[in-house]
Amino acid sequence: MTALLYSLGVLGRGTLAAMASIGRVMLFALSALSHILRPPFYGREFMVALLNIGWLSLPVVGLTAVFTGGALALQIYAGGARFSAEAVVPQIVAIGMVRELGPVLVGLMIAARVTSSIAAEIATMKVTEQIDALTTLSTNPMKYLVAPRVLAALLVVPVLVGVGDVIGIFGGYSVATGSLGFNGAAYLKNTVNFLEPLDVLSSLIKGCAFGGIAAVMGCYFGMHSGRGAQGVGRATKGAVEAAAVLILAANFLLTGALFSL
Repeated sequence: MTALLYSLGVLGRGTLAAMASIGRVMLFALSALSHILRPPFYGREFMVALLNIGWLSLPVVGLTAVFTGGALALQIYAGGARFSAEAVVPQIVAIGMVRELGPVLVGLMIAARVTSSIAAEIATMKVTEQIDALTTLSTNPMKYLVAPRVLAALLVVPVLVGVGDVIGIFGGYSVATGSLGFNGAAYLKNTVNFLEPLDVLSSLIKGCAFGGIAAVMGCYFGMHSGRGAQGVGRATKGAVEAAAVLILAANFLLTGALFSL
């Protein structure tokens, strides 16, 4: 009986701690969004974040997308050959990249590259008391550090997802026409005819959600990091792990909401 009560206590404490953490993250995200909508606005910080999150992420997003699109074409062709359905390669590559693989892979790359960078940068500022200095200078850290990064991610990650979708489809096109014997014009025609506006819209919506998650997680763990080098390391690791898991969970929920009809 005592062991059972102890186990239930541990489970209850863990559940309460998890719910409290979720509540803190939600309040932090709402606070960040509210600061985006209220002046003052720090244009220079926003432009720097836009450059770091958007332009500097293009190489890794492009390489990830093109190789994924090529591998997807090979896999679909090999699987379709078992049922004499090789002709579906253009359609499945297009819908696979635009609906799922494009947004998810771009989101995970942003989590790996941007979330870790934001968390390490803000955590280092906290350790070196630069955030305290901002407060002393009557500058709100949420408005100066968090809001520009979250806004930049919300705006630029959907663009990266769109670029990743196009590059991924091009990767599938290159493999299909170069190695699998597909006609280039017919491949592109099948791709365009098969995709629907909802497919593209869902991809952009997912990109916006994933960008917000990546930026919020980086800022949250950075602002709540522990002291010293170990605190910075834990904040960075926790931010990437949380962002990756939440992106995959959000992808499941958004897919169910957008395509359940």
